[in-house]
Amino acid sequence: MTEQSSTSARRPLIPENFIDIPSQRLYYLSLGLLLQATKAFDVLQNFFANDAKRYCGKWLFIDFAYVIFLSQLRIPRLTYGKATVLIQILLLWFADGLLFGGISLNFGQRSPDLHTRSNLQQRIDLTSTPEPFYWTDILSPSRLTSYFSDRRDKNQHLLGQHTVHMSPISTAQLNPDGHPFCLSPPGHTAFVPILVNGTAPSSVRYSFTPLTYIDGQPGTGRIEHIEMNTKELKAIEQARLEGLQVTEFDEYDDGDDDSLSSESHLRKTESLAHIHRVLDSSGIAVKLMHPPEVTYTEEPLRSTESDIRCAGDNHLDLTIDIRGVPPLSLKWSKDANGKKETFIVDNIEDSSIAYPSAGDLREAKFKVPLSLSVDSLGRVTFVLESVIDGMGNVVSLDQGKSSESPRTGVAVDSRTVRSLNCGPGNPASLLIGSESSLVLGVDDGDRLDAPWTVHITYDSITRLFKQKRTLRELGFGVRAPGEYIISNIKGKYCEGDVLSPDTCKVVQKPLPTAEIEWKRIHECSGDTGVSAALILHGTPPFQVYYRTQRDNESPRDLVKTFTTSRGIITLQPEHSGHYYYTFLQLSDSNYKKIPLDGPSIDQIVHPLAAADFVPVSAGRNKMVLNSCSGNVVDVGVDLRGTPPWNLELQVVGPRSTDSIVIRDISSSPVGVPVPIPSDIDKEGGTFEVDLVTVEDMYGCKRSVSVPGISVNVRRVQPTAKFYSKDGRRQVTILEDESAELPLRLTGDGPWKVKYRRMDTPDLVQAVVLASPNDYLRVKGKGTYELVEVNDIQCPGIVIPGDNTYEVDWVPRPSARLDLQMPAVYEPYNRSHILPAICQGHDDYVDLELSGSCTCMSPGGGTIVLDQLTISSIQHRTRFQLHTSTPGRKYYEVKQIGDAAYPLHKDARTLIPRSERLLFEQEIFRKPSAKFNTDNRLSYCLNDVLGPKDPASPDGTILLDGTPPFQLQLSIKNLAANKVRVEHIEVNDRIWRLNLPSYYFTSVGPYQVTIDSVLDSSRCEQATVDPLHRSIWIDVAETAAIIPLEKKKDFCVGDIIQFELEGTPPWTIGYRINGKSYTRDAKVSPFSILQQQSGDFTITSIAHQHKMCKAAITNLQMTIHSLPSALVGHGKRIYQDIHEGDQAEIVFTLIGEPPFTFTYQRSEPSAKKGGRPGKVLETHTVSGVTAHEYSITSAVEGTWTVTSISDRYCRYPALQAE
Repeated sequence: MTEQSSTSARRPLIPENFIDIPSQRLYYLSLGLLLQATKAFDVLQNFFANDAKRYCGKWLFIDFAYVIFLSQLRIPRLTYGKATVLIQILLLWFADGLLFGGISLNFGQRSPDLHTRSNLQQRIDLTSTPEPFYWTDILSPSRLTSYFSDRRDKNQHLLGQHTVHMSPISTAQLNPDGHPFCLSPPGHTAFVPILVNGTAPSSVRYSFTPLTYIDGQPGTGRIEHIEMNTKELKAIEQARLEGLQVTEFDEYDDGDDDSLSSESHLRKTESLAHIHRVLDSSGIAVKLMHPPEVTYTEEPLRSTESDIRCAGDNHLDLTIDIRGVPPLSLKWSKDANGKKETFIVDNIEDSSIAYPSAGDLREAKFKVPLSLSVDSLGRVTFVLESVIDGMGNVVSLDQGKSSESPRTGVAVDSRTVRSLNCGPGNPASLLIGSESSLVLGVDDGDRLDAPWTVHITYDSITRLFKQKRTLRELGFGVRAPGEYIISNIKGKYCEGDVLSPDTCKVVQKPLPTAEIEWKRIHECSGDTGVSAALILHGTPPFQVYYRTQRDNESPRDLVKTFTTSRGIITLQPEHSGHYYYTFLQLSDSNYKKIPLDGPSIDQIVHPLAAADFVPVSAGRNKMVLNSCSGNVVDVGVDLRGTPPWNLELQVVGPRSTDSIVIRDISSSPVGVPVPIPSDIDKEGGTFEVDLVTVEDMYGCKRSVSVPGISVNVRRVQPTAKFYSKDGRRQVTILEDESAELPLRLTGDGPWKVKYRRMDTPDLVQAVVLASPNDYLRVKGKGTYELVEVNDIQCPGIVIPGDNTYEVDWVPRPSARLDLQMPAVYEPYNRSHILPAICQGHDDYVDLELSGSCTCMSPGGGTIVLDQLTISSIQHRTRFQLHTSTPGRKYYEVKQIGDAAYPLHKDARTLIPRSERLLFEQEIFRKPSAKFNTDNRLSYCLNDVLGPKDPASPDGTILLDGTPPFQLQLSIKNLAANKVRVEHIEVNDRIWRLNLPSYYFTSVGPYQVTIDSVLDSSRCEQATVDPLHRSIWIDVAETAAIIPLEKKKDFCVGDIIQFELEGTPPWTIGYRINGKSYTRDAKVSPFSILQQQSGDFTITSIAHQHKMCKAAITNLQMTIHSLPSALVGHGKRIYQDIHEGDQAEIVFTLIGEPPFTFTYQRSEPSAKKGGRPGKVLETHTVSGVTAHEYSITSAVEGTWTVTSISDRYCRYPALQAE
């Protein structure tokens, strides 16, 4: 299932039979190409609209959805891991940020002074030109470098610094402490220290000369030169600090072609190290101190052996291999069960060799024999602790780590084995066809001797069993009975002892068996059953499985359990037939369901005759039978045995006892007619019927002793009728109330009465009543009839003439429209249409009511405007209509109540919709006209009064009423004090001011007022808020813009101010390097911060929400870039010089010459990359016409530029006091 789920997870989301895989790839990649093309179009739109936030958020979501949906489609060759999907999303988001301005970069010299900009941006009235965007700034390595390295100070116009340090005379000394060195196994490595003062080395050159080297003689080795750079020196220092051995002094290959002997190879391990040159970070050689060389030899070598001995073997001979410069000394120790002894062997050398001088450093190899004794049981450990050669080199062989210490261990082992679950008198049991488990116990011994092998002998055959290291018991299975003997136990090194009991006898358990003896059971009618006597062999308890079958019926499998070895099974069926008995299986405590090959028996069974009453309703102690009519009662009898039967019954009355014999009964059960005793038949009463004997076909007669049956005899029938005092069986009730109809019942309760309503004769209902004077509770009007009655014993009769009862309802009140009302009846919706009327005029309707003290509750139409309750003691009332709100009014009488049906009790009872009184009326709305908004309109001189912005709601008149409308407007020129009246016919409810014949002839405010309005209903005009009846219009002249400064040259970061004429707000159009922009201004003067260099031109100005726009043709300025100064080409330069040397500091100047710049020298920081310290000197250089300027200095310090100015601009700008 897991494989199927994983396979389904890798399948494409869209099945291949719907769209094949190549097409899926084509469609989805085409969709991605279409999205990127749309993105390019949005980039161009953003370029002109400058709405980066909306475009960037839109494409962040689209790119995220595109990548996530692609991962869910699972298209082959387009399915990637989670990490790749995340990278794709981040790359697309980064590209969106660059394209739409979500990610801003620092673009070096083109940005103005950030400090100045941050101060200027605090002014609310200050706007700025857009920052420039240059792809060359992104692609330029210098710009990217400055962006990432100098982004903390963000000063892109004054970059770089040049730091000069005076370096002291440096020295280097090899092995300053004069220690001897030897190569330690196993890596044969050693650290040789070089002490360097006054500088950090950047390069070290040294050489190795073998001690056997002779110049000009081949085969004596060669000199090897090695040079290490800064990276390798740092790696060695780091490795030394971490405790690792990195600098390897190993055997050197000979460059000669001559073959070398093993002896010469061994001599090459002794060498002379010589240092030749050390350079500092500036490439200057460091003075080498004497001596520049050191001699090292290999450490003395040793070898190890290990051994494990058994108890009794107490002698151990070892040989130690040692290599080194003689004479040698060896220190070793012995640890016996925690007790330690130390021994030393001195002056290990070859006495046959004469050493010519004490300076001979040639090594030698020795074999040192050691004879050790093991005189205690347990673990004995011999440890080599240290070796000292002739030069005084001491090699610690232990070093505190047991894993590195050469040692020899002796483990003394003694292991025992015995049988655990079997022994003499306790044999192991084995079942036929199964396996028995034998368990051995293993004790003592050493874990080093594991695993142990146990030898088991059975029937002259020995088997081997291996025990794991951590187990104390060993189990194995056997399948054959017999005697199993433990021969011996042996570990990896030593043999163990076998303890008692060492013999196990396995006895096989036999299968269970049974001895079965059948015996037929015979009585007067023949065979009535069978019994089986069983003798069982095995281990109790036993389960015997057997089967019985009658004629062709399905066989029945039965089981019986016996706890002893003897048992009897008796089988006596109740029904006659041919029976077959057989035993199937036998189980005991060891074996389950072993087949039995026992005897079977079949017989024809004739069961003894028997009789019993068929169950009827039971009394307190016996069955009870009721008799309501006739002189005979049928009693049901169930007979068993072989038919035909002869049955004898006994009838016991109050004063007599009669016997009845029924012969030749052929079926069972049978109904036996029993005559009722004569005295009980007349008056009623109780008698008893008992079964006496029964006789079957074979003449086998048996007495029957079963409880008798009691018979109750009734001679009076129950009756039912409706009761009435005056012979009238009628009642009047309110609707939805229940009526109680009185009954008179005779007989023994409870009674079951059936009745019906005569208008629905097929619907017969039944009710159980407990009292003879009970009531029949009904709901609904009509005539009710009694159909049938039964008491607890007998069915009864309904008395004719008194079997019906009538139920009526009190009539509900009603209402109707007065016939004199001028209303038109509409049959379609059963509504009375009243004449239409204007809003606010009074009107009413007259209603005629039926009932006593009537109350009426009318309701509204679809939208309920009001719901009233009207009370009236007269049969005629007047209802006031609602005319305060316009529209179609619908009136519906939902409820009518009177004294019998009060509304407060029948609040939920409504008149059926088909019977309700409906009337309606149209209310005309009073016409009205008002302006949608009170915003002032702005027009220019000589404009036509008409709509200017189709999307603006200003100047719109909203009309309410029934079109067409007659509208009267007055236009007042306040400056000229003239009023003009216009009449307009409007066919819609919305109209915008549009009078093509009216021109604004003077500057100033105008007022447009709605004088009156009339619609088609000719209703009077509604009252309107005076603030919405008129609107103001401002007519203005053309706007103008004038610069406050007359100069034409400005710098990036400068603020240019203009005086604005007209009515705010203004819209100023300008162009920078051919690209057009617009800015809004609310106050004058208008100030704009310049953020990019080039040509700046004012092109247009408009006021009053971009109205009265005027073109500007002669307002143009030139914006110059800020100059920049770079020290060391904009980088941080660190230069070390020695006394007498000079350093050159180069200044790069960017801008329009001539230049004037100021530089300063400060104390260098103690830490590389830190801030300079105290300013030592400051200089200003003027009139520089070249773009590069340099100075030389022989003193230390850090040179930086603090300001620069070119022909037009200065950076940083001078701060105003």
